[in-house]
Amino acid sequence: MLKILMIGDTYGDPGRKAIERFVPAMKRSGEVDFVVCNAENSTDGAGVSARVAKDLFQSGCDVLTMGDHAFDKRKEVEELMQTDPRLVRPANFPKGLPGVGSTVVECKGVKIGVIHVAGQVFMRYHFLSPFFSADEEILKVQTRGARIILVDMHAEATSEKMAISWYLDGRVAAVVGTHTHVQTADERVSAKGTACLTDLGMTGPYDSVIGADKDQIMDRFLTQIGGKKVVAQNDARLSGALITVDESTGKAVKIERVHRKLE
Repeated sequence: MLKILMIGDTYGDPGRKAIERFVPAMKRSGEVDFVVCNAENSTDGAGVSARVAKDLFQSGCDVLTMGDHAFDKRKEVEELMQTDPRLVRPANFPKGLPGVGSTVVECKGVKIGVIHVAGQVFMRYHFLSPFFSADEEILKVQTRGARIILVDMHAEATSEKMAISWYLDGRVAAVVGTHTHVQTADERVSAKGTACLTDLGMTGPYDSVIGADKDQIMDRFLTQIGGKKVVAQNDARLSGALITVDESTGKAVKIERVHRKLE
C-alpha cells in the first residue's frame, strides 16, 4: 500500500511553515510516502515563485499543482515550468501556453501520474472542458507507465468537482478538489476504487478570510473598494487528505481528512 498526502491550497508564508513543520516528519515516520501540494497561493497569496517552489520540494512535496493563479508570476513561473516537470498547471488552459497538465513521478518503484484540471463554473478564466482534458491526460500518463493516477480538480463548484469524480470513477485512484480554501466533509471511496474529497481545504492562516487579512476583506465587503490582498499570519494549519492506494491495482482503499494546527 502507498500512502499519498494531497495538500490543499497553500497560502503564503504561514502555509509554507505548516508544510515545513509537518510533511518531513510524516515522511520520516512512514505515515506518508508521496506528497502532492497545491501551491497556487504559496507566494504572497497569488502564484508561485521559483524560490518558494524549491522550498516546497525541499520540505518533501513531490509534485506541485497550481490553478487559476498559475501564471500570476508569469515570467518566473514559465522559466520554472521549462526546467521542472514536477510543477503542473491546469491542462485545460488555452492551447499554446507553456507548462504541462500532468506529470509522472516514481515512488518506491511505482510510477504515479498526477493530473491537474480546472473547472468552468464560476471561474475567472474560460477554461476548456476539464472532463475531456482529463481524458487526454490519463492517456498521456498511462503511456508513460503510471500505475496510480491522481487528479487535482481546481474548481469553485462542489457539484462540478463531484461530477468529474464520477466521470473518472474507476479510471483513477483519486479525484480531490482545491480552490475554495474550505475543507469539505464528503470523503468517500467508490466501489470502483476512486477516492474523492470535493475540497482539501486551505493550508495557511486560519485567523483570516480564506488566507487574507480579515480586516481588509471585511472593509472590501463594506465599501466595495478593492485592493491588493495581504496574507494573514496567525493560526497556521495544514489541510488535505491522506489516501491509501493498493499499488498492485492502482485503486484507493481508504481516504482520511487531514487537518493539523501549527502550535
